[in-house]
Amino acid sequence: MDMMAIDNLERLIRLAEEVFDMKHDPDQLNVNQKVLRRLEKIHPSTVSEEVDNNGPVAWVLVIPTTLELMNRFIEGKISEKELFKMTPLNTTYEALYLCSALVLEEYRRKGITRRLVLDAIDNIRKDHPLKALFVWPFTDDGGVAAERIAALAGLPLYLKK
Repeated sequence: MDMMAIDNLERLIRLAEEVFDMKHDPDQLNVNQKVLRRLEKIHPSTVSEEVDNNGPVAWVLVIPTTLELMNRFIEGKISEKELFKMTPLNTTYEALYLCSALVLEEYRRKGITRRLVLDAIDNIRKDHPLKALFVWPFTDDGGVAAERIAALAGLPLYLKK
């Protein structure tokens, strides 16, 4: 891996730490190799990335789950970490959690997040009858992006307060 790729990777990791501040919120999902392996079992389209010649420039993470777990999460009855742990494997998923989208600053406002998420939704819909999207927006831009994606996907969007 060349130095620019490492730099892009490090920048995305720093961005995740700045935006989500996972170290100070034990209820958030801290993505590591074990989490990534389980996400792959939930559905292969849960994690997407955009890469240029210098490495990753965007990451998107979505989690298919049940409507019951979605409702419990948006009502504040379970945490993000619990949502992930409680999502059963080998079942029918009707809700999709728009968990996170990270894009390096110079690549923003180019439709990367929208394209990656809509591609993930299309792929997941081949296997599951999605009926709703939900999000816990950490930024205004994240909330706006989620609204656009929901409209384009033709799905209602629910927000965690």
